[in-house]
Amino acid sequence: MIPMTNNEQLIQRALNHVWHPASQMKDFAAYPPLVVNLARGSYLYTNRGPIIDAISSWWCKSLGHGDTRIISAIQAQLTKFEHIIGANTTNAHIVALAEMLAEITGNQHVFFASDGSSAVEIAMKIALQAAVIQGSTERNQFIALKNSYHGETLGTLAVSDLNRYKQPFAALNLNCHFLQNVPYVNGTNDPLWSSCETAWEDTLLELEKIKEKVCAILVEPIVQGAAGMLCYSSDFLARLAKWAKLNNIYLIADEIMTGFCRTGQWLAAHHADIQPDLICLSKGLTSGTMPLSCVTISHEIYELFYDEFEHNKAFLHSNTYSGHALGVRAALATIQTMRSENINHKSQKLGAYMRQCFTEIATQTDKIQNIRSIGAIVAGDLVNFSSTPRIGYELQQIALAKGALLRPIGNTIYWLPPLTTDNQTIDKLAQITMESIKQLGNYDK
Repeated sequence: MIPMTNNEQLIQRALNHVWHPASQMKDFAAYPPLVVNLARGSYLYTNRGPIIDAISSWWCKSLGHGDTRIISAIQAQLTKFEHIIGANTTNAHIVALAEMLAEITGNQHVFFASDGSSAVEIAMKIALQAAVIQGSTERNQFIALKNSYHGETLGTLAVSDLNRYKQPFAALNLNCHFLQNVPYVNGTNDPLWSSCETAWEDTLLELEKIKEKVCAILVEPIVQGAAGMLCYSSDFLARLAKWAKLNNIYLIADEIMTGFCRTGQWLAAHHADIQPDLICLSKGLTSGTMPLSCVTISHEIYELFYDEFEHNKAFLHSNTYSGHALGVRAALATIQTMRSENINHKSQKLGAYMRQCFTEIATQTDKIQNIRSIGAIVAGDLVNFSSTPRIGYELQQIALAKGALLRPIGNTIYWLPPLTTDNQTIDKLAQITMESIKQLGNYDK
């Protein structure tokens, strides 16, 4: 039995043993981690009181914390079985989920895994092996976009363009070309959103030089999350998809963050009306209740691997928790809830209100520029600070003390709350954000 203890003791025990992800552990000497006792809706209930989860706990809590429909589905599955091997079995729920995912994504086949990085790695391996099966062994390279991020396995780091993650492992990289002329936009009303002719002409020159060496293009459709919520032209994505198809190069859509209504569409790729060959999903797939990811795959690719086992066409990627039963039930409940509550529409309305509030903060503080948004994502860059070397981190700590969990990316501040968040909570978040920026500005003088 774990003994009861006070928060200070618990924090010290945690820091003695728990190495936190994507953190500098020394920072916790000045700013201890939150102790979370309960989470419901858009709030975490902590040792510091209620905290608005403005980032959906790393972008996954699409339906908020503790949705009873998802919890009930998981509990129901626990009375049957919690996990069985995925290589030799099937069941009614995984079949139903695969059918739903095929309908949503337009790809007939689904390969299940556990997390986003694994899903992207699976898609990369499928593309590489498909090229080998077709006798195109020279097609062993990838194309991605500048500022891209696709995960933190060695393979996914190789196709990511954020050096703060990949630099220590650069010697182990696969060969990836990063397209430099990405036409960034501030939203769907930006002229570049629907027409990016000049940027595409420059990109086409890049593409034509390397097309014979490439098996796949990887993109975060429309929004590059870890780069700072950078939004780019739907016309650019549509042109890229068309070019890939004409040149027999697979298109991999990394929808780990953008999938399941976050951008106001079921998939961000739908903004460009394209059909990627492989689509990677996770995070919002289970509304963050259980680890689960998948790759949906075109029938054309599937048929390449369909043969006698001895012919070396089998895709020998395994994952112990592939198609985990609890994750499958959570995903089914998530999709059913999203459909019944028209979450796509709610995402669009929430995003419009978020942008309105964000713009007001920028006007009143003169500390935010380059506001961009799509669906229920809004971001802007902190400016006009002179002496604070870690602006985003300092703002995070101030906001936390006032009741909101923000996690700025560099000098980019963003909101990405649960899609079920009400306007009253956004009003509170806006007030906290504005007060925090003003307080940081006072320190900076």
